Amino acid sequence: MKVLFTGLGSIGTRHLKNLHAVAAERGVAVEAWALRSSGRALPDETRALLAREVREVPEGEHFDAMFLTNPTSLHFETLRALRGKADALFIEKPIFDDPSLRVEDCILPGQKAYVAAPMRWCGTMLALEKCLPELRVYSARVICSSYLPDWRPNVDYRTVYSAHRDMGGGVAIDLIHEWDYLAGLFGVPDEIHCLRGTYSHLEIDSDDLAVYIARWPHMLGEVHLDYFGRTYRRAIELFCEHGTVTADFGEGTLTREDGTVEHYEEPVNERYLREMTYFLDYAAGEEKKSINPPETALAVLKLTLGETV
Repeated sequence: MKVLFTGLGSIGTRHLKNLHAVAAERGVAVEAWALRSSGRALPDETRALLAREVREVPEGEHFDAMFLTNPTSLHFETLRALRGKADALFIEKPIFDDPSLRVEDCILPGQKAYVAAPMRWCGTMLALEKCLPELRVYSARVICSSYLPDWRPNVDYRTVYSAHRDMGGGVAIDLIHEWDYLAGLFGVPDEIHCLRGTYSHLEIDSDDLAVYIARWPHMLGEVHLDYFGRTYRRAIELFCEHGTVTADFGEGTLTREDGTVEHYEEPVNERYLREMTYFLDYAAGEEKKSINPPETALAVLKLTLGETV
């Protein structure tokens, strides 16, 4: 399997390692290329997983899959420059940093493409999805609160894309997972209102807080996203007919309406391994449909920026 990675930061490196791990379980050989703009030397363990590092893709080269893992602000131009170079696309979230950009201007019609949505693959979320049909939900309250300087140990948070608006950073886009899974669980809301801005002591120019209220035909929802919470919290509370159902993704637990607590604790990488397994099946044709195509991902991006789709 010949693949191209367009960036090897923390998420690109994770996907590269997981690709090799899942492919090895299946007895599939991987020839991984890295398209690099940086002169930074890669760690030895990362270089060992690569067949080639290139500054540009040679004319006539074609790949079974391409992993778009460079900064969000570069996604559109990279996709346009490499259009038609791969059979299947794995696009790191969010798809773009500008909701006015059009999918058809950078991706070929009928192109196999999946936009990353790892929260959909965590054990707690899978359990919540399974029980959702039996619930009568009146409202949802979502929170994702964490401290940006703790995200990447030994890396100055002020240098990463999350800290810079012009690189596609900011909680509304960076924490797009929350709106992605809400849209997956309940569909696109009919009405949405958003307030966001920079309010904390963090030395960044991107938004560090976004608060939303949304209306669906059968329910209301509240969403809180921030970069400055000193205690990590990531959860959804569903206020239902017979009680409250809480999926706590940080703790790995699902609390049912009757108070019963189910445990789904697991290493974070398990969700990424499930996601990679799905993508390889999709790329190979065993999965016929993308569960998060570019058009859906673009609609979710508009939601995160407070636009009703």
